[in-house]
Amino acid sequence: MMPVVTQLLAAFVGAMGFALIFGMRRRYLFAASLGALLGWGVYLLVEWLLGNTFLPSLAAAAFALTYSEIMAKALKTPATLFVIPAIIPLVPGGSLYYTMSYAVHGDLENARLFGTQTGECALAIAAGISIVLAFRELRTKRQ
Repeated sequence: MMPVVTQLLAAFVGAMGFALIFGMRRRYLFAASLGALLGWGVYLLVEWLLGNTFLPSLAAAAFALTYSEIMAKALKTPATLFVIPAIIPLVPGGSLYYTMSYAVHGDLENARLFGTQTGECALAIAAGISIVLAFRELRTKRQ
């Protein structure tokens, strides 16, 4: 496993590269990349505490959306500009690749194993975002 600082730096640079490829304005790049770094930090912390894939992904996605909404209000821009780069490090690209590779090569046991991991991660990201949106909606209705 890579050292934590290296992982955090990779999350920052990767999110910045993704944002640059898709034409994000330079004035938002640092804030968007910082969201990825902090979100990956949340993932690593929860993974260290609990040791599985689902809960760290859920917590990091919830954090990413919360961070994105705070930055959107502060910078008066849509939250989507910040949430998409912040979630990029959470996307289960490696496990999806291995799922497909094992499936193509006929190793269905490993394909199932990695497929389950990929599905859990994707579900956790969606659930983390949904939970934050649901709480925001409840808070808005009460006011």
